[in-house]
Amino acid sequence: MIVLFTDFGTRDPYVGQVKARIHELAPTQQVVDLLHEAPDFNAHAGAHLIAAFAPNFPPGTVFMCVVDPGVGTERDGVVVTAGGRWFVGPDNGLLSLAAARGADAKVWRISWKPENASSTFHGRDIFAVIAALIAKGEFPNDRLEAKPGLHVEFDAGDLTRIIYIDHYGNAWTGQRAAGIPQGTRIVAGRAEFRHAQTFGAVGKGEGFWFGNSVGLIELAVNRGSAAVKLDLKVGDTIQVFKPN
Repeated sequence: MIVLFTDFGTRDPYVGQVKARIHELAPTQQVVDLLHEAPDFNAHAGAHLIAAFAPNFPPGTVFMCVVDPGVGTERDGVVVTAGGRWFVGPDNGLLSLAAARGADAKVWRISWKPENASSTFHGRDIFAVIAALIAKGEFPNDRLEAKPGLHVEFDAGDLTRIIYIDHYGNAWTGQRAAGIPQGTRIVAGRAEFRHAQTFGAVGKGEGFWFGNSVGLIELAVNRGSAAVKLDLKVGDTIQVFKPN
């Protein structure tokens, strides 16, 4: 299985071109469009999202991850294996949390570049090719060089910021919900959020926080948009006040 995680969006031709290249090289592999609306250019937010999503996929899954404002520069492309899963993408911190939180991480630099590779579309011309080869069991030793670690590594701890806003207007944070008591108050923007287990546990238009399906604290408004109503944006800081 190849899982795609990008900031390419869905109205442009980039995702289709990536999938066409994968199909050309690995036509029997299932390709999953996990997210193509990752925050633009924001490798830090993307790293926290990837680390949260990855454990929900089976060992052997290959993630092709592209949030790459430095495409075409001296930054490396890399392959990471951690926790039994594979990650292919730029060495700009995007894969660093998956590596740090997974078991037995190993890293390779992608030393190969085809002559006709676009300087601005490594997702199609390099990462998709490497991901396809790994997924079908043809590890490309001749195109990789082992390296001791990633060049860019973000702090592997929780991030007390909003990292993603879904189309409902719910704000995902980089704070993991595990170990956060239900009596905790969370402040973001001009609002304070208290815990509820689910949307139906609060009144219409009422805000609350909950541990979402991938284990992150999410801020929401029942049958409304927390982002619009409370002016929440990716990058906004949250404050976590645990009960005494």
